Amino acid sequence: MERHRHRLGAFTLMRTFKSLSEREILALAISLEEEDARIYSDLAEGLSETFPAQADEFRRLRAEEDRHRHQLLDLYQLKFGDHIPLIRRHHVTGFVKRKPVWLARPLGLDAARKQAGIMEAETRRFYEAAAGQTTDASMRQLLGDLAEEERKHEHIAEGMKRAPDEDDAAAQKRLFVLQVIQPGLAGLMDGSVSTLAPLFAAAFATESSPQTFLVGLAAAVGAGISMGFAEALSDDGSLTGRGRPLQRGIVCGLMTAVGGLGHTLPFLIPNVYTATVVAIIVVLIELGVIAWIRNRYMDTPLVSAVFQVVVGGLLVFLAGILIGNS
Repeated sequence: MERHRHRLGAFTLMRTFKSLSEREILALAISLEEEDARIYSDLAEGLSETFPAQADEFRRLRAEEDRHRHQLLDLYQLKFGDHIPLIRRHHVTGFVKRKPVWLARPLGLDAARKQAGIMEAETRRFYEAAAGQTTDASMRQLLGDLAEEERKHEHIAEGMKRAPDEDDAAAQKRLFVLQVIQPGLAGLMDGSVSTLAPLFAAAFATESSPQTFLVGLAAAVGAGISMGFAEALSDDGSLTGRGRPLQRGIVCGLMTAVGGLGHTLPFLIPNVYTATVVAIIVVLIELGVIAWIRNRYMDTPLVSAVFQVVVGGLLVFLAGILIGNS
């Protein structure tokens, strides 16, 4: 539940894209180009030994982002002067959270290419939305030109080590991951882990399968509603390509409820001890499925995925046992 409060709290402190002024849009664009240039530099450095040719491609992309930044700076100074307010991507709703490149070592080409493709697609959508929001002719022209440049960069990033006929399939896969897998996985993880403590605390405290089932059912449904609303309110999908908020909210909410109900249903068994053993087996299966999805779709190493999921689940499980026996 802490995660729910954090996400909703962060949402209330952020600005919506449509509320930004033209000055703030340009300031945010400058910030985005600075961040993208640094990420490309990190990608180039991480690939320099194993994939030198692709590292040079990322260096060229960095140079392009620097050129874009200078174009934006020139226009900003002409329109608004020298002071640029500090506006970052995390101050505005609708942007995908990016993992720090320096945490990924060794850096694989496929992971680097995927990150670059997502970056460029998101920045392109930002420029397209920004161009449609401004009424200034010079700003509209520059933002439109930059959107087209980012589209070219997106093709360059996605084309690394890939045949041309794979572009459509890769684009569809990326959309599937953004719009279905990510919200579904977030819900499944939250439902499978967050409901462990109340469920097993009730089992050990009451020693009653019917009462434990009601606690688990309430926890699963409540978590599903909470996560569904949190995901639907996180952004409108206009910049991230993550799809419609209602669709993401439904996917996330349903998977959260499924994650909680999986280890709640065994408590339909009258004998609470038998039900508890079956529920523990179901939990292990759930954690294994989550680790597999993270490895399959999120490029998380399998050992790392298993470790993260199992450790988190075990801590919550032990918390439930301790509370139930207290």
